[in-house]
Amino acid sequence: MTDILIIGGGLNGTALAIALAQTGHSVKLLDNRPDEETPGPFDGRAYALALASKRLLEAIGLWPHLAAEAQPINDIKVTDGRPGQGAAPWMLHFPSDDLGDEPMGFMIEDRHLRHAVRSVIAELDGIEVLTGETVVDQSVDPGGVTVTTQSGETHTARLVIGCDGRGSGTGKRAGLKRMEWGYGQTALVCAVSHEAPHHGIAHQVFLPGGPLAILPLTGNRASIVWSEADAVAKPLAAADDETFLRAFRPRFGDFLGEIELVGARHAFPLGLSLALSTVAERVALVGDAAHGVHPIAGQGLNAGFKDIAALVDVLAEARRRGEDIGSLAVLERYQRWRRFDTASLALATDAFNHLFSNDNPIIRAARDAGMAAVAALPGLRRGFVREAAGLTGDLPTLLSGRLP
Repeated sequence: MTDILIIGGGLNGTALAIALAQTGHSVKLLDNRPDEETPGPFDGRAYALALASKRLLEAIGLWPHLAAEAQPINDIKVTDGRPGQGAAPWMLHFPSDDLGDEPMGFMIEDRHLRHAVRSVIAELDGIEVLTGETVVDQSVDPGGVTVTTQSGETHTARLVIGCDGRGSGTGKRAGLKRMEWGYGQTALVCAVSHEAPHHGIAHQVFLPGGPLAILPLTGNRASIVWSEADAVAKPLAAADDETFLRAFRPRFGDFLGEIELVGARHAFPLGLSLALSTVAERVALVGDAAHGVHPIAGQGLNAGFKDIAALVDVLAEARRRGEDIGSLAVLERYQRWRRFDTASLALATDAFNHLFSNDNPIIRAARDAGMAAVAALPGLRRGFVREAAGLTGDLPTLLSGRLP
């Protein structure tokens, strides 16, 4: 019998498999996608990793594969704006200097992350990866949990962890309920090249239709996450590149010079999806399977890495004590650790999206005054910087750069 069965071979599932194997567990990873040749050409996707997430990647041996491809985020600038009119006069500036010598985060292309996790998995004993396998059933008994795939194969483990995204099949089969709603927005994701250097500065511009994130990549390139009302975004998602750029350029502005698209474009519907419970007997949920939030703060993958770090800590301690790692008593420790942080993140991103995704002049004046107040209070600003870097709260061992 395998110790732990992970369902879902995305970045959360693969990073979790590595961390669990390195802390002494036998792991089987089921990925419903076929095996991939990596790294392929840049496809426009990238992630903002908080400093704490970078420390997790160091602890599990991924960072040496990524360091040369990582773009430090040295500063974050936040402002209100309107298409074609430039930024509002009040701006929030969060410098990495408030953390000392380290950047508050890094930008990493999706292809490099995926290549790194596959390289490390290939070097490790204790991880079995099965690709092209879709789970269709799971059942729990006192001794373990058994899943059945579409091919009719069965796999038994002491614990199943769902890393299978929003609408998690693992969670549904365990009877875990969710609350969900849409925002009537679509995220348009792409990357651009630009003429002027970005100096490692990330920009968050709040436009009437939704927030626009301009995130620095290596070279004179930026990752774009443009949240816009569905009525505007859906035609643009289907449009050709030149039509898309004509709509995008007034929103981007000219502060980095002329821009051109690099790689592919993607579109994702936006909404909140929060599991009311993230654990059941012999079942736990991680990442988007537990909580899918608005990308307004760029915390999706970072929140998943916090889940990983907390769960690995809990399971390592249970293993040392000789406890049953799949028991509800053990898994509820993980849920208690992560419940407040994930609920706070969900509420904060929901509130910020409603507050900033409109052009009401009264609300606009109030939020600009609020940004001016935060800018005038260095202590409050430094608190936001530490939050963005993932360094607040009761940090699990992996987020400090060490295995538990």
